[in-house]
Amino acid sequence: MTSKKASASKSGTGTLGKAMAVLGIIAASPHPPRFTEILRKSDQPRGTLHRQLTNLVEEGLLNIRPDMSYELGYNLLKFAASAWAGNEFRLIAEPHLSRLHELTGETVHLGVLRDGQVIYLDKVEGTQSVRMYSQIGNASPLYCTGVGKAAISVLPQAEMEKCIASTIFHKYTDHTLKNANELRTEIEQIKLSGNAYDREEHEIGIRCVAAPIYSPNRTFVAGVSVTGPAYRVSADTLEGWAGLVRGTANAIMDDMSTRLGPRT
Repeated sequence: MTSKKASASKSGTGTLGKAMAVLGIIAASPHPPRFTEILRKSDQPRGTLHRQLTNLVEEGLLNIRPDMSYELGYNLLKFAASAWAGNEFRLIAEPHLSRLHELTGETVHLGVLRDGQVIYLDKVEGTQSVRMYSQIGNASPLYCTGVGKAAISVLPQAEMEKCIASTIFHKYTDHTLKNANELRTEIEQIKLSGNAYDREEHEIGIRCVAAPIYSPNRTFVAGVSVTGPAYRVSADTLEGWAGLVRGTANAIMDDMSTRLGPRT
């Protein structure tokens, strides 16, 4: 009886605990692991693990990649976004996002960095409707979005390098960054200027300028941006917005310091 209890404690409580253990193994892996690697790190029998993985994929909590490795599924990201949507950070940021929208008339985004992607927590639509990929709860890549590049720019160096090393540089447009060296160069520019740009890198016809946000204890990083259509948003327009976006990010951080503790 004692042995059985000890084993259950090691794996978590029941089916949910075992599923969480599997998700934890995959989340902690530096690359999407295959079945044999998960089995080696798990204390579950082969058959039980196979059923766990099948169930998690069916529920959208895991995805199977073409090479038969596993990665966290978008349902997990949606759950995370739902949790964040009502949290204090979003509530603190909301009036500042509305003010930035009033000043520019364009779409404003707030996103956080999670699992190598940007999760959009809030969005204030522009006064003139333009179809964009972004939606609250959606995940977007870091290397070709303003919010993503802004967020990654304030990571500690080791975490930043890990994030860059795990990036797969898919070519969304002819303007998309092609490799890790190009991303590193752009991050250095972001650190100097305080602004990140998306110059039609994720979607043709869409441009944005962003600025980084970090929590008082840097437990998460985020970004705020203004986005608009290229026919209405020139390079000069982006530069004109840059100070407004930085000011919005700083105002959010100042409010966070007041309500959650001082910046570090």
